[in-house]
Amino acid sequence: MSIFSMPQIVSEEEWQIARQKLLVKEKELTRALDALAAERRRLPMVRIEKDYVFEGPNGTACLLDLFDGRRQLIVYHFMMAPGSDHYCRGCSSFIDNIGHLSHLHARDTSFILVSPAPYTQIELFRKRMGWTIPWFSSNGDNFNIDCGAGKGFGLSIFLHNDHSVFRTYYTTARGVDRIRADFNFLDLTPYGRQEDWEDSPEGWPQTPPYTWWRLHDEYEV
Repeated sequence: MSIFSMPQIVSEEEWQIARQKLLVKEKELTRALDALAAERRRLPMVRIEKDYVFEGPNGTACLLDLFDGRRQLIVYHFMMAPGSDHYCRGCSSFIDNIGHLSHLHARDTSFILVSPAPYTQIELFRKRMGWTIPWFSSNGDNFNIDCGAGKGFGLSIFLHNDHSVFRTYYTTARGVDRIRADFNFLDLTPYGRQEDWEDSPEGWPQTPPYTWWRLHDEYEV
């Protein structure tokens, strides 16, 4: 096993002082995130005018169907190109971090995946990964493009009122990264995510980003 540098060893009293100093900054960030969430809740929204068509386990569906009877809808735009045998490790690890959906359902919110690949292609990979999250195909439609995800990934939020559907929010890149449980857990550890973009002390283990990512059935046991 490689020997890496480690944090400085101090007394319990010195550790408590350093921890309390950091806690002040953590609390400031928590309050800033609360304020940002409050501002996000006040964003305007835009009505969806197009009649998008999706394919899922029960056949074709419209955008309103994807809410599954709930008021709010979170859509993760999962990267999967039609006919490709390449599966996005980033998207896959993001989905691995999603917990039981009943907690979202309790607040009248559905969570689904949408990809431009045909549903048969989606279903094969879903079974391989063992996921139960509802996953729909937008193959032949411009849903992902219109939402801003294009051929990439992203997270869209929708709200409906009777028969009208509205788009309220969209984020991608680090905006999605921020809500991954594994990244947040790693950010609490001394070595962090161990990627070379991080500001870490000299001698900390680091690799280029993305290179360590695998599908969960590809890691060595």
